[in-house]
Amino acid sequence: MSDIIKNVKNLREITGVGFLDCKKALEENNQDIQKSIDYLRKKGIAKASKKSSRIANEGAVGVFVTSEKTLLIEINTETDFAAKNEIFLDFLEQIANYALQMSNEGNEININKFMETEFEDKTITEHFNNIISKIRENIVLKRLKLLKVNSKTKIFTYTHNKYKKNIGKISVALKAEIDFLNEDISQFGKNLCMHIAALQPISIDIDSLEDKLIEKEKEIQLENIKFSGKPDNIIDKILEGKMKKFFSEVTLLNQKYILDEDKTIRQAIMEFNSKNGNFKIIDYSLFVLGA
Repeated sequence: MSDIIKNVKNLREITGVGFLDCKKALEENNQDIQKSIDYLRKKGIAKASKKSSRIANEGAVGVFVTSEKTLLIEINTETDFAAKNEIFLDFLEQIANYALQMSNEGNEININKFMETEFEDKTITEHFNNIISKIRENIVLKRLKLLKVNSKTKIFTYTHNKYKKNIGKISVALKAEIDFLNEDISQFGKNLCMHIAALQPISIDIDSLEDKLIEKEKEIQLENIKFSGKPDNIIDKILEGKMKKFFSEVTLLNQKYILDEDKTIRQAIMEFNSKNGNFKIIDYSLFVLGA
């Protein structure tokens, strides 16, 4: 199969657009996949794809909790079969528990440094080499992240498509400021984690979105509007509406709450706080396998 045909096949899988349109997009953009995706979106042919240029690796993600911090981890395998293997799942848990002991690290653990640290008389790299020889597949540590708490904060978690209680294909950790903890607050925190797993927001609110992302979306939507032939005098109004819809899809506080779609997450929190004291989202982390 030629490189051109491979690129067309790849672009079709990402966008769901027909062969000829994909071929033309690639020709217009020197076979650049990402630029071709943007080209098709500007023409109104393709919708946005969260997985536009990502490789869907196998493996598992997990979330591990102590009284002071929470760790999210992703380790990749070559096949789904290996990811479900108890040897692999136990290994992921072992590595995560060791990473939790590294209390002097910041939120982002340096993977290269971590791989050279020693655990049970071997470096983490050596532990990976051992598991590779057992499972006979390449096993790769993709990412680690720590969330830390204090006396005023609490971390809520959720794992979806579970292989084990806290290991699966999607893991969420939500850090919130609360006045106290009870069953209602625990359930609300878990519900918000489930929402994040389902709708996968990019940021908490509009002001935490990257400026480049906003400008790129505006450019794509503007080209799309112009291509549709709308009159110039209403383009700005249409663009405003499309950007509002975009923000409502990618920012957590502006998304429709999956358990009550008549409310946004912001409104759901305000309503909850009127009966249960203070609940304020400080941060969250979402690990989706292969993302």
